[in-house]
Amino acid sequence: MTVVIDRYAKEWEATARVTWRANAILATDINPRPIRWAWPGWIAHGKLTILAGAGGTGKTTLTLGLIATLTSGGRWPDGEYCEEKRSAIIWSSEDDPADTIVPRLMASGADLSKVSILQGRINGLGDIEPFDPAKDIDLLAAELVRIGDVGLIMIDPIVSAVAGDMNQANQVRRALQGLVDLAERFDCAVLGITHFSKGSAGSNPADRVLGSQAFGALARTVLVAAKQEDSDLRVLARAKSNIAIDTGGCSYTVQECTVGEGIPATRVLWGDKIDGTARDILADVEGDNSEERRTELDEACDFLRDLLANGPVATKQIKVDADGSGLTWATVRRAQKTIGAKAKKGGMEAGWSWELPAEGAHRSREDAQESSKVLTQYREHLREDLSAFEEPEAFDPDAEDI
Repeated sequence: MTVVIDRYAKEWEATARVTWRANAILATDINPRPIRWAWPGWIAHGKLTILAGAGGTGKTTLTLGLIATLTSGGRWPDGEYCEEKRSAIIWSSEDDPADTIVPRLMASGADLSKVSILQGRINGLGDIEPFDPAKDIDLLAAELVRIGDVGLIMIDPIVSAVAGDMNQANQVRRALQGLVDLAERFDCAVLGITHFSKGSAGSNPADRVLGSQAFGALARTVLVAAKQEDSDLRVLARAKSNIAIDTGGCSYTVQECTVGEGIPATRVLWGDKIDGTARDILADVEGDNSEERRTELDEACDFLRDLLANGPVATKQIKVDADGSGLTWATVRRAQKTIGAKAKKGGMEAGWSWELPAEGAHRSREDAQESSKVLTQYREHLREDLSAFEEPEAFDPDAEDI
């Protein structure tokens, strides 16, 4: 009899493992909790933060300065005290730990006993191989368990966490989701460092992040850094935040110094707090020419072309990515018409999606802008030229304003 019961128990367990259902939980059964901050309003525990900027802005030095504050319990750049000292883990493919990272940590006043630097992965035989943040998330999780109080993980550059094409939104989402889950599981901040896209000056700062729009969409906060030409003045600003205000910044400079027995290093010296949007703050130091500044519609058109370049995308996903990029839905809808993107129903049960017309998938930005100008110039004549029998635009309920 016991054998029969055990057999049925094993069969039930095997069936339960492969039978999935949606796990809908009543809101009344979920305990609300406030966001836990490392740096209040700027870097949150349990969330992904992206720091982007042009070369020469001192992004790595800046981040090491923030790690120094976290590990030593010092002051954040805006003068707030660090309320909870925690450890940090650093992975960098660009800087040597011995001659660059550790000297800069020392110069910034970090508690070195609370900083761990990933220098590969090792097996039981002592064999060492390079650490790959795109594939070794499970090994990183094991280190977080071992250390116990990690409050920040620095990934430099964040694009190294993407095994596929960093310009493909779906591949970026899948790749970064592991880091997002890791941050939430261990209640630590993940801070990824990256560059600005070339030729993006004057654009929406959140959209200047190198690679797919998914980097900025997945991150709960996007910080941006810029340097004034012919000056050592630099600025750090909040370009996007889904969990706090997204304005304001801080000025800073990068100072050369020596540590230990004459080892050269650099550190960040923080200046004043700055009011305003990230776009205005960056424009002040980058010398943005207002006559050449791109409009929000231009940015929305580029956003849609990039997102739809490889085929149809669900309307609901477009809304999510647009919100993550700081674009209003009304502007995205205008951009849809400008570039000729079509709404398409995917079947009886499938939702609506948008796709580029075959002839428009590779249109240049100049062509699209020119057609937009023509449309604007002659819009008063459109009703006279339209046929009463022209096929109406497909109705997409997912695209209606909410």
